[in-house]
Amino acid sequence: MATEGGGKEMNEIKTQFTTREGLYKLLPHSEYSRPNRVPFNSQGSNPVRVSFVNLNDQSGNGDRLCFNVGRELYFYIYKGVRKAADLSKPIDKRIYKGTQPTCHDFNHLTATAESVSLLVGFSAGQVQLIDPIKKETSKLFNEERLIDKSRVTCVKWVPGSESLFLVAHSSGNMYLYNVEHACGTTAPHYQLLKQGESFAVHTCKSKSTRNPLLKWTVGEGALNEFAFSPDGKFLACVSQDGFLRVFNFDSVELHGTMKSYFGGLLCVCWSPDGKYVVTGGEDDLVTVWSFGDCRVIARGHGHKSWVSVVAFDPYTTSVEESDPMELSGSDEDFQDLLHFGRDRANSTQSRLSKRNSTESRPVSVTYRFGSVGQDTQLCLWDLTEDILFPHQPLSRARTHTNVMNATSPPAGSTGNSVTTPGNSAPPPLPRSNSLPHSAVSSTGSKGSIADGAIASGVSKFATLSLHDRKDRHHEKDHKRNHSMGHISSKSSDKLNLVTKTKTDPAKTLGTPLCPRMEDVPLLEPLICKKIAHERLTVLIFLEDCIVTACQEGFICTWGRPGKVGLMSAPNQASSPGGTIV
Repeated sequence: MATEGGGKEMNEIKTQFTTREGLYKLLPHSEYSRPNRVPFNSQGSNPVRVSFVNLNDQSGNGDRLCFNVGRELYFYIYKGVRKAADLSKPIDKRIYKGTQPTCHDFNHLTATAESVSLLVGFSAGQVQLIDPIKKETSKLFNEERLIDKSRVTCVKWVPGSESLFLVAHSSGNMYLYNVEHACGTTAPHYQLLKQGESFAVHTCKSKSTRNPLLKWTVGEGALNEFAFSPDGKFLACVSQDGFLRVFNFDSVELHGTMKSYFGGLLCVCWSPDGKYVVTGGEDDLVTVWSFGDCRVIARGHGHKSWVSVVAFDPYTTSVEESDPMELSGSDEDFQDLLHFGRDRANSTQSRLSKRNSTESRPVSVTYRFGSVGQDTQLCLWDLTEDILFPHQPLSRARTHTNVMNATSPPAGSTGNSVTTPGNSAPPPLPRSNSLPHSAVSSTGSKGSIADGAIASGVSKFATLSLHDRKDRHHEKDHKRNHSMGHISSKSSDKLNLVTKTKTDPAKTLGTPLCPRMEDVPLLEPLICKKIAHERLTVLIFLEDCIVTACQEGFICTWGRPGKVGLMSAPNQASSPGGTIV
């Protein structure tokens, strides 16, 4: 990877960045890639993906890493920030002919030190079940491509199940499989189980149980990604038609929908407590959707191209009690968050559930999520109180530091704003939604950013202030320096009148399904850094690091603040990319 100070082009690649919790640093010794590191032509290849699993062994090296590059699939011991990567010793390596791996997923429920179940989806439509520890290939599904001939876009084990998994294709179909059952020797026949707006679910008609158990047809065009809610009860899907659709997975009921500003939606994730869904896509935006209210509550603009991955950081998402000005994310407060897999999400959920309790003590919450895109940039975002609970509008103010040259957008309230039980005080000012060129990138002090947010008042963070809608129309319309700016248009007076009207997808702009840019708060990224030469395809938050990957096939480890020093001295090998501190 690039070094700092090695020429103009090389200087563009950042190897560290600072947030309110401290310094994140790229660890060159922990970089994974193809063992021979020969140049790889990433054009036209399927996205590089990374999957993690923890084997729960007693050695302390229980994490395993799987990634695909081109026709190749690798399985390594992941040593994190503590030890250097050993690229010469993959546990398993596979090279495929005629097709390429596109996605994969470990079964965390059944993983042991002796055996692990890994599903791999392919560009030709097949799904393979392998055990990279035993180096076995158990089964191949859709082998003759009788079920679906299109590329597999996403494959995941159904949460809590040892045998059920779900597969999405670029055909727009999803299929539910059971690893215990075989696929038929002829094309399956289906009968309708349930139908709704822009979706249908069919069961497989056969004398004996066979795969697929269910066929979902969702939206128009490719189904790009899906994600299960932390409790496994709901399924969020994003499609090339630009729609987010959230289903109750067991009852196959549509819970709610959202439309992108324009273009397809490419990625989706859930907050650790399941209250919010974030999407990204071809409109260069990240969009935050409230699960409870079924409405867009914020958009974030920081990317200059398509957003390829969005993910929440459960280790920095924080709950603060009694003192809303206290810095969030300390190790002492959130040891219960530091668990891999579903335990992590559940512990976060238990803390966040206090937000809806009847306690009189004020409870403040800040969600951290990240995004990476084809612009090779990593963005981190903080979702704060004034966005989540806009029950008390902040005072009107203009910004002097907003690079968008726009006054703050009003809240996109549709009359069902969420109030905070037992807390009548106005929400605290955001502590870290600073602008890309502000003090966040120039200071290393943990407290200065939060203190500065309070001290500078509302003006610095006017992009997040919540206007009264009635006053909005007395101001002139504003243009933002967006790549999609030519689509922005005047705010609609009839926004609240179309909430129950079925609208043509082509006419959704200006409705709650797709609010205009000025009708919802606009988030600014906490940091926005170019960290690769090729488009980014992976963003994973782990306890002691952040993992990113680009289409070149480099899997990079970014040590969290205070975690880098845990590395043992003998492994501080020099490598292009900077010095370890």
